[in-house]
Amino acid sequence: MGFSEVKKQVISCIKRGSYDHEVRQNINVKNLFQCGQLSDEAVVELIKRTRGNEYEVSSHHKAPSIDVHILKPYKDGKKWYIKFYFVEPDVLFISVHESGV
Repeated sequence: MGFSEVKKQVISCIKRGSYDHEVRQNINVKNLFQCGQLSDEAVVELIKRTRGNEYEVSSHHKAPSIDVHILKPYKDGKKWYIKFYFVEPDVLFISVHESGV
């Protein structure tokens, strides 16, 4: 799946409410979306702002067959970090926070 399709699919999942969050420590810092500090609309806006050179993909550390997508968009002079993967028909978010946290 290419960058454009990843963006389209993750936005579609958010708009349908087909998403969840991976369980992890420090969610109040590492996943502002899960904590309710960022709305669905705010996350969609960040994703839409992401360009191809702000995108990476790598294997999940616990399940190498799963692609983990990393977006690093800029908004209001701040760099963001959004990390997620797809488990059909949903998307699971690992991190959504300002970069450097």
